[in-house]
Amino acid sequence: MPRTRNIGALCTLPEDTTHSGRPRRGVQRSYISRTAEPAPANMTWLTYLACFLRTQTQHVFLNTCRCKLFCQKVMEKMGLLVLCVFGFWVFSMHLPSKVEVWQDDSINGPLQSLRMYQEKVRHHTGEIQDLRGSMNQLIAKLQKMEAISDEQKMAQKIMKMIQGDYIEKPDFALKSIGASIDFEHTSATYNHDKARSYWNWIRLWNYAQPPDVILEPNVTPGNCWAFASDRGQVTIRLAQKVYLSNITLQHIPKTISLSGSLDTAPKDFVIYGLESLPREEVFLGAFQFQPENIIQTFQLQNLPPRSFAAVKVKISSNWGNPRFTCMYRVRVHGSVTPPKDSHLEPLS
Repeated sequence: MPRTRNIGALCTLPEDTTHSGRPRRGVQRSYISRTAEPAPANMTWLTYLACFLRTQTQHVFLNTCRCKLFCQKVMEKMGLLVLCVFGFWVFSMHLPSKVEVWQDDSINGPLQSLRMYQEKVRHHTGEIQDLRGSMNQLIAKLQKMEAISDEQKMAQKIMKMIQGDYIEKPDFALKSIGASIDFEHTSATYNHDKARSYWNWIRLWNYAQPPDVILEPNVTPGNCWAFASDRGQVTIRLAQKVYLSNITLQHIPKTISLSGSLDTAPKDFVIYGLESLPREEVFLGAFQFQPENIIQTFQLQNLPPRSFAAVKVKISSNWGNPRFTCMYRVRVHGSVTPPKDSHLEPLS
C-alpha cells in the first residue's frame, strides 16, 4: 500500500540513511522487503506513537539545551551578583564601627548639646511661669493694698469731715508738746450746780473742766472750759516762740449738743500777742466765730516781724447764754522762723 510505504519511509529514514542522505548498504534491502509487505493496523499506530514520542524527545532535548544555556548565563550573572552581595556584606561588617565613631564625633555631641539646651529651656520656662504666677499674686496683693489704702484715706477724710478736723497746720498751743495756761491772766472757771457732786449736802468733787482742756484735741460734749457770763479771757503759753499767722477755734456741732443749741459758743473775740519780758500786748486782730461752722481758722490781721511766747484770747460776747460761755479748743498756728513776706508793722 502506498500510504504504508510512505509512513515507513518517514519513520525509518533517519535510522537507515547516512548523513549525506544515501541509503546504507545492507539495509536498503530489508527496507524494501519490509515496505513491500503490508503492515498491520496495530503497527501503524505504534509507529505513529513512536514517531511522536521521538519528536517530543528531540524537542525536550533541544529545550533542555536552551535551558542549559540560559542557566549558564544565569549562573554567570548569579556569580557576579553573589560576588557583589559578598562584597556588600564584607563592607557592612566594617561600616558600623566607622559609622558609630562618626556618630559619636559629629552627631552625639551636638545632639547632647541640643538636649541639654532643651532641658535648660524647659527648666527656665518653668521658672518663668512660676515667676509670672508670683508676679500676678504680688500685683493682686498690691492692688488690694492700694484699695485698702484708698479706703483708709477715704475713711480718714470722712472722719476728718465728720469731726470737722481738716486743719493741716502745726498747733503750737497743744498741751502734749509743752503749751500751758497762764492762770494769772485767765478768767475763773464757772462752777455750776450740775458740775458738782454732793453727799448729804457735802460737796465731794467738781466736774468742771480746767482751762487747759482747750489745749487738747478731745472735743466731745461737756469736755470744755466754761467761764461766767459772756465775757472772759484765756492766756496760753506757747510751746516755743512763734511767728504767728493764724488762730483756730473749734466748737461741737448742734446735732450732738445736749441742750440742742449753741448759745454758749463764743461770738466776738480779740487776739493779742505777748512777749515774755516785758509783757507787752500786741493787737493781732478782731474776729467773730460762727457756730454753724464747728471749726474755723482766722488769718491774723496784724503780722509783726517778731515772735511771741504767749497768746491772749479775749471773748467779748457769746451767742445768747447769759450765765456762762464754753470754749472747746483753741489752736495757734505759725512758724519758728520768720516768714519771707513779713512786712507789716505793729499797730500803735
